[in-house]
Amino acid sequence: MKITVVGTGYVGLSNAVLLARHNEVVAVDINATKVAEINAGRSPLEDAEIQQHLAEGRLNLHATTDLESNASGSDYVIVATPTDYDSESGKFDTSSVESVVSAVRCCAPNSVIIVKSTVPVGFTQQLRETHGTKAIIFSPEFLREGKALYDNLHPSRIIVGDTTDMAAKFARLLVESAVDDVAPVLLTNPTEAEAIKLFANTYLALRVAYFNELDTYAATHGLNTRQIIEGVSLDPRIGGHYNNPSFGYGGYCLPKDTKQLLANYVDVPQNIIAAVVQANSTRKDFVAEDILKLNPTTVGIYRLAMKSGSDNFRSSSVQGVMKRIKAKGVEVIVYEPNLTEEEFFHSEVVSDLEEFKRRSSVIVSNRVTDELRPVLDRVYTRDIFGRD
Repeated sequence: MKITVVGTGYVGLSNAVLLARHNEVVAVDINATKVAEINAGRSPLEDAEIQQHLAEGRLNLHATTDLESNASGSDYVIVATPTDYDSESGKFDTSSVESVVSAVRCCAPNSVIIVKSTVPVGFTQQLRETHGTKAIIFSPEFLREGKALYDNLHPSRIIVGDTTDMAAKFARLLVESAVDDVAPVLLTNPTEAEAIKLFANTYLALRVAYFNELDTYAATHGLNTRQIIEGVSLDPRIGGHYNNPSFGYGGYCLPKDTKQLLANYVDVPQNIIAAVVQANSTRKDFVAEDILKLNPTTVGIYRLAMKSGSDNFRSSSVQGVMKRIKAKGVEVIVYEPNLTEEEFFHSEVVSDLEEFKRRSSVIVSNRVTDELRPVLDRVYTRDIFGRD
Protein backbone atom coordinates (compact mmCIF):
# COMPACT_ATOMS: atom_id res chain seq x y z
CA MET A 1 0.00 0.00 0.00
CA LYS A 2 1.30 3.49 -0.85
CA ILE A 3 0.88 6.23 1.75
CA THR A 4 1.94 9.86 1.64
CA VAL A 5 2.42 11.77 4.89
CA VAL A 6 2.52 15.57 4.68
CA GLY A 7 4.37 17.22 7.57
CA THR A 8 7.23 15.66 9.54
CA GLY A 9 6.67 16.98 13.04
CA TYR A 10 6.04 14.55 15.87
CA VAL A 11 2.65 13.47 14.49
CA GLY A 12 3.66 13.19 10.85
CA LEU A 13 7.05 11.57 11.26
CA SER A 14 5.86 9.06 13.85
CA ASN A 15 3.01 8.02 11.55
CA ALA A 16 5.35 7.84 8.56
CA VAL A 17 7.78 5.58 10.40
CA LEU A 18 4.97 3.47 11.87
CA LEU A 19 3.37 2.81 8.48
CA ALA A 20 6.70 2.41 6.63
CA ARG A 21 7.36 -0.76 8.59
CA HIS A 22 4.93 -2.61 6.29
CA ASN A 23 4.00 -0.12 3.54
CA GLU A 24 5.56 2.22 0.98
CA VAL A 25 5.59 5.67 2.55
CA VAL A 26 6.56 9.08 1.19
CA ALA A 27 7.10 11.81 3.79
CA VAL A 28 6.65 15.36 2.51
CA ASP A 29 7.93 18.51 4.19
CA ILE A 30 8.73 22.04 3.00
CA ASN A 31 11.91 21.98 5.12
CA ALA A 32 14.67 20.62 2.88
CA THR A 33 17.02 20.12 5.85
CA LYS A 34 14.54 17.82 7.61
CA VAL A 35 13.97 15.92 4.37
CA ALA A 36 17.71 15.37 3.94
CA GLU A 37 18.09 14.15 7.53
CA ILE A 38 15.27 11.63 7.16
CA ASN A 39 16.70 10.29 3.90
CA ALA A 40 20.08 9.96 5.63
CA GLY A 41 18.53 7.84 8.36
CA ARG A 42 18.63 10.54 11.01
CA SER A 43 15.71 11.91 12.98
CA PRO A 44 15.21 15.70 12.98
CA LEU A 45 13.26 15.23 16.23
CA GLU A 46 14.31 14.07 19.68
CA ASP A 47 12.49 10.76 19.86
CA ALA A 48 14.41 7.58 20.74
CA GLU A 49 12.16 5.15 18.84
CA ILE A 50 12.08 7.30 15.69
CA GLN A 51 15.87 7.65 15.80
CA GLN A 52 16.29 3.89 16.21
CA HIS A 53 13.94 2.94 13.38
CA LEU A 54 15.45 5.45 10.94
CA ALA A 55 19.01 4.40 11.82
CA GLU A 56 18.26 0.70 11.28
CA GLY A 57 17.35 1.41 7.65
CA ARG A 58 14.63 -1.22 7.42
CA LEU A 59 11.82 1.17 6.53
CA ASN A 60 10.26 1.62 3.09
CA LEU A 61 10.40 5.38 3.57
CA HIS A 62 11.49 8.24 1.35
CA ALA A 63 11.26 11.94 2.14
CA THR A 64 10.76 14.79 -0.34
CA THR A 65 9.73 18.42 -0.62
CA ASP A 66 7.59 17.72 -3.70
CA LEU A 67 4.00 16.81 -2.84
CA GLU A 68 2.42 16.94 -6.30
CA SER A 69 4.90 14.58 -7.95
CA ASN A 70 4.82 12.01 -5.17
CA ALA A 71 1.23 11.85 -3.87
CA SER A 72 -0.22 10.47 -7.10
CA GLY A 73 -1.31 6.87 -6.70
CA SER A 74 -1.38 6.99 -2.91
CA ASP A 75 -4.07 4.98 -1.18
CA TYR A 76 -3.96 7.44 1.72
CA VAL A 77 -2.58 10.92 2.16
CA ILE A 78 -2.11 11.81 5.83
CA VAL A 79 -2.10 15.54 6.62
CA ALA A 80 -0.07 16.44 9.70
CA THR A 81 0.76 20.11 9.20
CA PRO A 82 0.77 22.71 12.01
CA THR A 83 -2.48 24.34 13.13
CA ASP A 84 -1.37 26.97 15.62
CA TYR A 85 -3.94 28.96 17.58
CA ASP A 86 -4.41 32.47 16.18
CA SER A 87 -5.23 34.82 19.05
CA GLU A 88 -6.52 37.50 16.66
CA SER A 89 -9.10 35.28 14.97
CA GLY A 90 -9.75 33.25 18.14
CA LYS A 91 -9.32 29.87 16.41
CA PHE A 92 -6.81 27.52 14.85
CA ASP A 93 -5.01 28.63 11.72
CA THR A 94 -6.04 25.78 9.43
CA SER A 95 -4.63 27.32 6.25
CA SER A 96 -1.86 24.72 5.89
CA VAL A 97 -4.36 21.85 6.11
CA GLU A 98 -6.71 23.49 3.62
CA SER A 99 -3.83 24.12 1.21
CA VAL A 100 -2.62 20.52 1.36
CA VAL A 101 -6.12 19.09 0.94
CA SER A 102 -6.71 21.28 -2.13
CA ALA A 103 -3.40 20.20 -3.65
CA VAL A 104 -4.08 16.51 -2.99
CA ARG A 105 -7.55 16.73 -4.51
CA CYS A 106 -5.88 17.92 -7.70
CA CYS A 107 -2.83 15.65 -7.88
CA ALA A 108 -4.27 12.52 -6.21
CA PRO A 109 -8.07 12.74 -6.54
CA ASN A 110 -8.60 9.05 -5.73
CA SER A 111 -6.66 9.13 -2.46
CA VAL A 112 -8.42 9.04 0.90
CA ILE A 113 -7.27 12.05 2.89
CA ILE A 114 -6.67 11.50 6.60
CA VAL A 115 -6.37 14.69 8.63
CA LYS A 116 -4.18 14.18 11.70
CA SER A 117 -3.67 17.88 12.44
CA THR A 118 -5.83 19.10 15.31
CA VAL A 119 -8.70 21.17 13.93
CA PRO A 120 -11.77 23.04 15.24
CA VAL A 121 -14.98 21.13 15.85
CA GLY A 122 -16.90 21.00 12.56
CA PHE A 123 -13.89 21.62 10.32
CA THR A 124 -13.81 18.23 8.55
CA GLN A 125 -17.47 18.42 7.59
CA GLN A 126 -16.83 21.85 6.08
CA LEU A 127 -13.90 20.43 4.10
CA ARG A 128 -16.08 17.61 2.78
CA GLU A 129 -18.72 20.07 1.62
CA THR A 130 -16.15 22.37 0.04
CA HIS A 131 -14.55 19.55 -1.97
CA GLY A 132 -17.70 17.53 -2.56
CA THR A 133 -16.33 14.29 -1.16
CA LYS A 134 -16.58 12.11 1.94
CA ALA A 135 -13.05 10.81 1.38
CA ILE A 136 -11.69 13.32 3.89
CA ILE A 137 -11.48 11.82 7.38
CA PHE A 138 -10.27 13.18 10.70
CA SER A 139 -8.34 10.78 12.92
CA PRO A 140 -6.98 12.30 16.15
CA GLU A 141 -3.56 11.60 17.63
CA PHE A 142 -2.82 11.13 21.33
CA LEU A 143 0.96 11.29 21.48
CA ARG A 144 3.54 12.37 24.02
CA GLU A 145 6.43 14.50 22.81
CA GLY A 146 9.60 12.42 22.77
CA LYS A 147 7.46 9.26 22.84
CA ALA A 148 5.47 9.79 19.65
CA LEU A 149 6.47 6.62 17.83
CA TYR A 150 6.28 4.55 21.01
CA ASP A 151 2.70 5.72 21.50
CA ASN A 152 1.87 4.77 17.91
CA LEU A 153 3.49 1.36 18.28
CA HIS A 154 1.61 0.83 21.55
CA PRO A 155 -1.60 2.86 21.07
CA SER A 156 -4.01 3.43 23.95
CA ARG A 157 -6.85 3.72 21.43
CA ILE A 158 -7.45 4.32 17.72
CA ILE A 159 -10.18 6.75 16.75
CA VAL A 160 -11.27 7.41 13.18
CA GLY A 161 -13.89 10.05 12.39
CA ASP A 162 -15.99 8.08 9.95
CA THR A 163 -18.22 5.03 10.26
CA THR A 164 -17.88 3.56 6.76
CA ASP A 165 -15.76 0.67 5.49
CA MET A 166 -13.27 3.29 4.31
CA ALA A 167 -12.65 4.28 7.93
CA ALA A 168 -12.59 0.69 9.19
CA LYS A 169 -9.91 -0.13 6.61
CA PHE A 170 -7.70 2.72 7.80
CA ALA A 171 -8.21 1.73 11.43
CA ARG A 172 -7.10 -1.83 10.58
CA LEU A 173 -4.02 -0.40 8.87
CA LEU A 174 -3.02 1.38 12.09
CA VAL A 175 -3.71 -1.70 14.20
CA GLU A 176 -1.68 -3.95 11.89
CA SER A 177 1.22 -1.48 11.91
CA ALA A 178 1.39 -1.33 15.70
CA VAL A 179 3.32 -3.74 17.91
CA ASP A 180 0.36 -3.99 20.29
CA ASP A 181 -2.58 -4.91 18.06
CA VAL A 182 -5.25 -5.02 20.76
CA ALA A 183 -5.96 -1.30 21.12
CA PRO A 184 -9.67 -0.42 21.24
CA VAL A 185 -10.95 1.03 17.96
CA LEU A 186 -13.71 3.61 17.86
CA LEU A 187 -15.33 4.77 14.63
CA THR A 188 -17.30 7.98 15.08
CA ASN A 189 -18.80 10.80 13.06
CA PRO A 190 -16.15 13.34 11.94
CA THR A 191 -17.29 16.17 14.21
CA GLU A 192 -17.43 13.90 17.24
CA ALA A 193 -13.84 12.78 16.56
CA GLU A 194 -12.71 16.41 16.51
CA ALA A 195 -14.49 17.00 19.83
CA ILE A 196 -12.85 13.92 21.38
CA LYS A 197 -9.40 15.34 20.64
CA LEU A 198 -10.11 18.78 22.15
CA PHE A 199 -11.97 17.47 25.20
CA ALA A 200 -9.28 14.86 25.93
CA ASN A 201 -6.49 17.44 25.89
CA THR A 202 -8.53 19.94 27.87
CA TYR A 203 -9.13 17.33 30.56
CA LEU A 204 -5.37 16.71 30.77
CA ALA A 205 -4.83 20.46 31.05
CA LEU A 206 -7.49 20.61 33.76
CA ARG A 207 -5.68 17.90 35.73
CA VAL A 208 -2.38 19.77 35.44
CA ALA A 209 -4.09 22.99 36.53
CA TYR A 210 -5.80 21.27 39.46
CA PHE A 211 -2.63 19.87 41.02
CA ASN A 212 -0.80 23.13 40.32
CA GLU A 213 -3.46 25.07 42.21
CA LEU A 214 -3.28 22.54 45.03
CA ASP A 215 0.46 23.23 45.15
CA THR A 216 -0.11 27.00 45.06
CA TYR A 217 -2.41 26.73 48.08
CA ALA A 218 0.00 24.51 50.00
CA ALA A 219 2.98 26.76 49.25
CA THR A 220 1.08 29.88 50.25
CA HIS A 221 0.09 28.37 53.61
CA GLY A 222 3.37 26.56 54.34
CA LEU A 223 1.86 23.09 53.90
CA ASN A 224 3.49 19.93 52.60
CA THR A 225 2.32 19.63 48.98
CA ARG A 226 3.60 16.07 48.60
CA GLN A 227 1.60 14.75 51.55
CA ILE A 228 -1.59 16.34 50.28
CA ILE A 229 -1.16 15.05 46.74
CA GLU A 230 -0.28 11.55 47.92
CA GLY A 231 -3.34 11.46 50.16
CA VAL A 232 -5.65 12.75 47.43
CA SER A 233 -4.18 10.36 44.85
CA LEU A 234 -4.79 7.28 47.00
CA ASP A 235 -8.43 7.54 45.98
CA PRO A 236 -8.62 5.02 43.07
CA ARG A 237 -11.07 7.30 41.28
CA ILE A 238 -8.32 9.94 41.14
CA GLY A 239 -5.13 7.88 40.96
CA GLY A 240 -1.46 8.80 41.30
CA HIS A 241 -0.76 9.72 37.69
CA TYR A 242 -0.31 13.10 35.98
CA ASN A 243 -0.17 14.81 39.36
CA ASN A 244 3.32 16.29 39.63
CA PRO A 245 3.20 20.09 40.06
CA SER A 246 4.82 22.22 37.37
CA PHE A 247 5.01 25.79 36.12
CA GLY A 248 1.91 25.18 34.01
CA TYR A 249 0.89 23.15 30.97
CA GLY A 250 2.70 23.90 27.72
CA GLY A 251 3.96 22.36 24.49
CA TYR A 252 2.40 21.81 21.09
CA CYS A 253 -1.08 20.77 22.12
CA LEU A 254 -2.56 21.73 25.48
CA PRO A 255 -2.31 25.55 25.32
CA LYS A 256 -3.80 25.82 21.84
CA ASP A 257 -6.34 23.01 22.19
CA THR A 258 -7.85 24.44 25.38
CA LYS A 259 -8.21 27.86 23.75
CA GLN A 260 -9.79 26.33 20.65
CA LEU A 261 -12.28 24.36 22.72
CA LEU A 262 -13.18 27.53 24.59
CA ALA A 263 -13.73 29.27 21.23
CA ASN A 264 -16.07 26.44 20.22
CA TYR A 265 -18.16 27.24 23.32
CA VAL A 266 -19.03 30.73 22.06
CA ASP A 267 -22.80 30.01 22.14
CA VAL A 268 -22.73 27.36 24.88
CA PRO A 269 -22.82 28.02 28.66
CA GLN A 270 -19.61 27.02 30.43
CA ASN A 271 -17.40 27.81 33.41
CA ILE A 272 -14.77 25.09 33.60
CA ILE A 273 -13.20 25.47 30.16
CA ALA A 274 -12.54 29.18 30.61
CA ALA A 275 -11.15 28.49 34.08
CA VAL A 276 -8.68 25.92 32.70
CA VAL A 277 -7.35 28.49 30.22
CA GLN A 278 -7.10 31.21 32.87
CA ALA A 279 -5.56 28.88 35.47
CA ASN A 280 -2.43 28.48 33.37
CA SER A 281 -1.78 32.21 33.39
CA THR A 282 -2.52 32.46 37.11
CA ARG A 283 -0.04 29.70 37.88
CA LYS A 284 2.75 31.48 35.99
CA ASP A 285 1.95 34.67 37.94
CA PHE A 286 2.33 32.78 41.22
CA VAL A 287 5.57 31.04 40.24
CA ALA A 288 7.17 34.28 39.04
CA GLU A 289 6.17 36.12 42.21
CA ASP A 290 7.46 33.24 44.35
CA ILE A 291 10.84 33.39 42.59
CA LEU A 292 11.05 37.17 42.98
CA LYS A 293 10.53 36.79 46.76
CA LEU A 294 14.02 35.21 46.82
CA ASN A 295 15.46 38.58 45.70
CA PRO A 296 17.60 37.07 42.93
CA THR A 297 20.28 39.11 41.17
CA THR A 298 20.41 36.82 38.15
CA VAL A 299 17.79 34.19 37.38
CA GLY A 300 18.99 31.24 35.33
CA ILE A 301 16.39 29.38 33.26
CA TYR A 302 17.54 25.76 33.06
CA ARG A 303 16.10 24.26 29.87
CA LEU A 304 13.17 25.65 27.92
CA ALA A 305 11.91 22.21 26.90
CA MET A 306 8.86 21.24 28.91
CA LYS A 307 9.56 17.51 29.19
CA SER A 308 12.56 15.25 29.49
CA GLY A 309 13.40 13.51 26.23
CA SER A 310 11.87 16.30 24.15
CA ASP A 311 13.46 19.08 22.10
CA ASN A 312 10.24 21.09 21.90
CA PHE A 313 9.98 24.31 23.83
CA ARG A 314 7.19 25.97 21.88
CA SER A 315 4.75 27.51 24.38
CA SER A 316 6.61 25.91 27.29
CA SER A 317 5.31 27.26 30.58
CA VAL A 318 8.73 28.39 31.82
CA GLN A 319 8.83 31.00 29.06
CA GLY A 320 5.84 32.73 30.61
CA VAL A 321 7.58 32.69 33.99
CA MET A 322 10.73 34.04 32.40
CA LYS A 323 8.93 36.97 30.77
CA ARG A 324 7.24 37.95 34.04
CA ILE A 325 10.59 37.98 35.86
CA LYS A 326 12.23 40.06 33.14
CA ALA A 327 9.35 42.54 33.32
CA LYS A 328 10.42 43.27 36.91
CA GLY A 329 13.89 44.26 35.75
CA VAL A 330 15.73 41.14 36.95
CA GLU A 331 18.50 39.80 34.72
CA VAL A 332 17.66 36.44 33.14
CA ILE A 333 20.06 34.02 31.44
CA VAL A 334 19.14 30.77 29.66
CA TYR A 335 20.76 27.36 29.40
CA GLU A 336 19.24 25.37 26.54
CA PRO A 337 21.48 23.00 24.51
CA ASN A 338 18.99 22.99 21.62
CA LEU A 339 19.51 26.72 21.06
CA THR A 340 22.24 27.91 18.71
CA GLU A 341 21.39 31.60 19.04
CA GLU A 342 23.23 33.85 21.48
CA GLU A 343 19.97 35.38 22.75
CA PHE A 344 16.47 34.13 23.44
CA PHE A 345 13.81 36.84 23.77
CA HIS A 346 16.56 39.35 24.63
CA SER A 347 18.06 37.11 27.31
CA GLU A 348 21.61 35.81 27.03
CA VAL A 349 21.98 32.14 26.15
CA VAL A 350 24.83 30.54 28.11
CA SER A 351 26.05 27.36 26.41
CA ASP A 352 28.43 26.26 29.16
CA LEU A 353 26.54 24.59 32.01
CA GLU A 354 29.16 25.30 34.66
CA GLU A 355 29.27 28.99 33.73
CA PHE A 356 25.46 29.07 33.79
CA LYS A 357 25.35 27.58 37.29
CA ARG A 358 28.06 29.88 38.54
CA ARG A 359 26.35 33.04 37.29
CA SER A 360 22.80 32.18 38.45
CA SER A 361 21.79 33.24 41.96
CA VAL A 362 18.55 31.30 41.46
CA ILE A 363 18.20 28.47 38.94
CA VAL A 364 14.65 27.90 37.70
CA SER A 365 13.91 24.37 36.52
CA ASN A 366 10.55 22.79 35.80
CA ARG A 367 12.03 19.38 36.60
CA VAL A 368 15.12 18.47 38.63
CA THR A 369 17.88 16.60 36.78
CA ASP A 370 21.16 15.04 37.90
CA GLU A 371 23.01 18.00 36.38
CA LEU A 372 21.45 20.28 38.98
CA ARG A 373 21.89 18.14 42.10
CA PRO A 374 25.24 19.75 43.07
CA VAL A 375 23.50 23.16 43.27
CA LEU A 376 20.08 22.15 44.62
CA ASP A 377 20.29 24.86 47.28
CA ARG A 378 19.91 27.42 44.47
CA VAL A 379 17.31 25.56 42.39
CA TYR A 380 13.72 26.77 42.33
CA THR A 381 11.28 24.09 41.19
CA ARG A 382 7.81 22.81 41.97
CA ASP A 383 8.88 19.27 41.04
CA ILE A 384 7.95 16.83 43.80
CA PHE A 385 8.01 13.36 42.27
CA GLY A 386 10.95 13.69 39.84
CA ARG A 387 8.96 12.81 36.74
CA ASP A 388 6.96 14.50 33.99
